[in-house]
Amino acid sequence: MADTALTAPLRSPLSHAADRLAAATRTSGGAVRLAELPFLTQINVRLDPKGAAADAVGLALGLQLPVEPGTVVRAGELTVLWLGPDEWLVVGPPGGRGLESRIREAAGDEPVSVVDVSAQRTTLLVAGPRAHDLLAHGCSLDLHPRVFGPGRCAQTTLGRTQVVLVARDDPRAGFWVLVRSSFAGYLTDWLLDAAVEWMG
Repeated sequence: MADTALTAPLRSPLSHAADRLAAATRTSGGAVRLAELPFLTQINVRLDPKGAAADAVGLALGLQLPVEPGTVVRAGELTVLWLGPDEWLVVGPPGGRGLESRIREAAGDEPVSVVDVSAQRTTLLVAGPRAHDLLAHGCSLDLHPRVFGPGRCAQTTLGRTQVVLVARDDPRAGFWVLVRSSFAGYLTDWLLDAAVEWMG
């Protein structure tokens, strides 16, 4: 019997907007850089930060889970965001198979919640010299590098959309904007509209 399984390629939530994002980047003359970073692996982890599981999971990931509110820890290809006193988001490269099971195995019998939320969100890159100005159009956070510089993250709203905002390691690397897939199109339209003033 023939294999009738569909083998359609994966489509990211913003695949339809890739050309528009690239055009905005070009016409801004480098003032802003906009792109989707599709299919990043995203694992939500909840556990007692003072329990044995926290140390074991950190060891398995090659880092210490951040315990200071709104901070980010990076090691290799992994980025861990502090989302709450007992909640983190582990972000890895696309196709990060085994990351969820690695965390579960490290936790052992300790009480822990590990959920793969990769399909729930996509990630927008907002970079360039005007990235702060662009995001400030619709975000109430103080995004000055002294306040929200490298190694910082926050759950906030951008253009009336709930997002997780991450300042990348190097200010020139800009920001990650993690947004629910169902709102990604709207937020992209908002960003493109807000970026019009820098487009030639």
